[in-house]
Amino acid sequence: MITFYNHLHAQHQGKLEMFRGELVPCFEVPARADHVLAELQRRHFGTVHAPQGFDDAVLARIHSPRYLDFLAHAWDEWVALDPANAQRDALPSVWPVRTLRSDVLPANFAARMGLFSMDAGSPLTSGTWVAARAGANCALSAAQVVAQGARSAFALTRPPGHHAGADFLGGYCFLNNAALAAQALRDQGAERVAVLDIDYHHGNGTQAIFYERADVYFTSIHGDPHTEYPFFLGYADELGAGAGLGFNRNLPLPRGSDFVTWREALAQALRDIGRFGAQALVVSLGMDTFEGDPISGFRLRSEDYLKVGADLAQMGLPTVLVFEGGYAVAEVGVNAVNVLQGFEEGVRGSP
Repeated sequence: MITFYNHLHAQHQGKLEMFRGELVPCFEVPARADHVLAELQRRHFGTVHAPQGFDDAVLARIHSPRYLDFLAHAWDEWVALDPANAQRDALPSVWPVRTLRSDVLPANFAARMGLFSMDAGSPLTSGTWVAARAGANCALSAAQVVAQGARSAFALTRPPGHHAGADFLGGYCFLNNAALAAQALRDQGAERVAVLDIDYHHGNGTQAIFYERADVYFTSIHGDPHTEYPFFLGYADELGAGAGLGFNRNLPLPRGSDFVTWREALAQALRDIGRFGAQALVVSLGMDTFEGDPISGFRLRSEDYLKVGADLAQMGLPTVLVFEGGYAVAEVGVNAVNVLQGFEEGVRGSP
C-alpha cells in the first residue's frame, strides 16, 4: 500500500464549530491524521510519500472557478475586514436558501461565506486553503499511481472532502478529494469509475458532483438522513438524473446498526459496482462507523475493519482509498490501518 500523507494538514485547525445549538471545540482535529500515520509507522505498513504538486486547473475539473477563488483568498479578506479577525475563525451567518438568489456573487464577505457554505460547523481558518490544497494533491497523487499500475494507494489527509460540492464547503470539507481522485482516474484512461462512500455521513458533495453522469457510479452506506447529517440528501430514492439516472445508489441504515447489517449493505454496494463494470474504485474511507464515535451511531468494532478491507479487495479493482471522517481520535489509527491491512491481506489471498 502506497500512502500519500498531507504534511500540511495541521495548518487547518478550527477553534469552534456550531453543534446542536452551541459553539463547541471542533471534533475534526489534526490528531486524527496523526494517529493514522503513527499506526502506519508502528506496523511498518507500506511506504509514506509526500504528494506531487498539481495545477489548480485540475481542481477546476470538479470545483467551480468562483468557489476556488473564494477559498484561495477568503482568509485574507476576513482579516482585512478587521485585524482582530486574525484571532478567530470565519463561520457563515446567512445562506441563500429557497427563494433567494445564488447566481449573483455579492461583494460582502459574509454573504459570500454563506453562499459557499452549507453549515456553520466548518470553520475557515488561516491555514484552511493550504491544508485543503495539499490534501487534494494527496488524492490526485494516489489516483495517478493507481492509473499508472499500482494496485492501491491511500490518501491520508485532512480536512476531509466528501461533503464539499462543486461550489460549497460544509461538514468539515472544503475540496472533494474523492471526486478529484475519481475524475483523475477518468482523465487518465478509466472509462468507468465507482466511488464507494463508507463514512457514517452521506457524501452529499460527491453525489451532487456526479449525479447526472453515467461514467462515475456513486454509492453510499450511511446513517439515515431522516435523523443524521447531512439530512437533506442521501435518501434511497435518489437514483441519479439525466444521463446519470441509475448510476447513484444510497443505502441508508438506522442509527444503532451493527456490523452484520452494515456488511450486508456493503455486499449490496459491491454487487452494484460489479454490475456497473467499474475499471477503478475510489473509497471514501470514513471511520466514524466505529461504535465509540462521538457524533455517529453505528456499532462497528475495530476488528470488523479487517473484514471491510478484505471485502473491498475482493472486487479486484485498482483502488484509491481517501481518508474522510472518524472522530474517536484515540482509535481512528487502529481502525483505519485495519482496513488497509485487511485490504492487503485480501489482495494476497485472491486467486
